[in-house]
Amino acid sequence: MSHSFKSIALVGNTKDLRVAECMLSLASHFYARGLSALVDPGVGLAFPPDSVAFCPEQSFATRAELIVAIGGDGTLLYAARLVAGHAVPLLGINRGRLGFLTDVSPRSMLEDVDTVLAGRYTEDKRSLLAARLERRDAPPIRALALNDVVVNKWETGRTMDFETSINGRFVNSHNGDGIVVASATGSTAYALSCGGPIIEPDLDVWVLAPICPHTLSDRPIVVRAGSSIQLRMTDRPGSRAQVACDGNTIGDLEHGDTLFIDSAGADVTLLHPPGYDFYRLLRSKLHWGRSGQGDGNSNGDGG
Repeated sequence: MSHSFKSIALVGNTKDLRVAECMLSLASHFYARGLSALVDPGVGLAFPPDSVAFCPEQSFATRAELIVAIGGDGTLLYAARLVAGHAVPLLGINRGRLGFLTDVSPRSMLEDVDTVLAGRYTEDKRSLLAARLERRDAPPIRALALNDVVVNKWETGRTMDFETSINGRFVNSHNGDGIVVASATGSTAYALSCGGPIIEPDLDVWVLAPICPHTLSDRPIVVRAGSSIQLRMTDRPGSRAQVACDGNTIGDLEHGDTLFIDSAGADVTLLHPPGYDFYRLLRSKLHWGRSGQGDGNSNGDGG
């Protein structure tokens, strides 16, 4: 359902001059249109007087009707954590590298933003993962992830040993550098570099992709989203791992600890200007079909 947005929050790392330039341009553009732009007081930019309202980022979910994330996919993942559990959609302006999630090009930024503000856009709902790290002698740690939950070996040059179970059923004993549990959204992130499959974002599945497995038969598998995944370190002296959600470390995983990954029961909504095409995005980012045949946008500019 289309919606007219009046209060728009801007998120981005303004230490990057390209991000700062886009944020200043958008703030002035919104002000000229009589819209309210919310920015965190810590952005450190010289906005024209009265052009923005300063508001802590932690309040964006309750004060903004739309969040515009300027930067790479990491910026949009950060914005997704700000609005998790709230009905505030996200629009991504790509100032990063690949930009699978931040798909609006800086060249067409103002035009595309105006199109979205006019109510012409595609809604794209993405589900979230919920991680719960149960530790022996400490309270559990909980976190959400849009892309993936990653377990990586930590402070050792050796591989680690761990076991996985799905819905209470033992799956495998692993020896390697770790494992990625990715949503369909995250299938084009870390899981892709581990040899995992690319999954259409609207498919309700997850990927379990081992990281540098010692056994060649330890391959990525696809499971139903909402499965209950359990990961436990085996009894090997010195084995220690870190758990990260969307690239942010939440804690260590040691012998006797257990990591649970389930559905968060919540999602975030991405907005795309009209004409969004997931396969065109893949061609652009992964350099497929360079001849441009069959693609109305032969230069592959997806952001």
